[in-house]
Amino acid sequence: MHRITIKEVVDTLKNCVDPEVGIDVVSLGLIYGIEIDEKNNIKVKLTMTSPMCPLTSVILADIQLRLENIPDVGEVDLELVWDPLWSPEMMTQDVKAKLGYA
Repeated sequence: MHRITIKEVVDTLKNCVDPEVGIDVVSLGLIYGIEIDEKNNIKVKLTMTSPMCPLTSVILADIQLRLENIPDVGEVDLELVWDPLWSPEMMTQDVKAKLGYA
């Protein structure tokens, strides 16, 4: 069994795109934390751009499925949080520029 790394999880999450804006959840700044234990169980603390996001369940299902498909993964636990609230400052610089925030 190979040991899953944070980089592997982040690379996987970069394939999870918010359908409303067409940008991945990592670049949007939605991922607040990633933990991986010795059994390759993954816990991701994340948020959405808004508590009223109509696509929350779609995005969470995509993240869950992609993480569960990492070879040798244990359990996947997604913790949706609202503190701190997401803001455009959390996006990467290139995404800010692309969306006109820079």
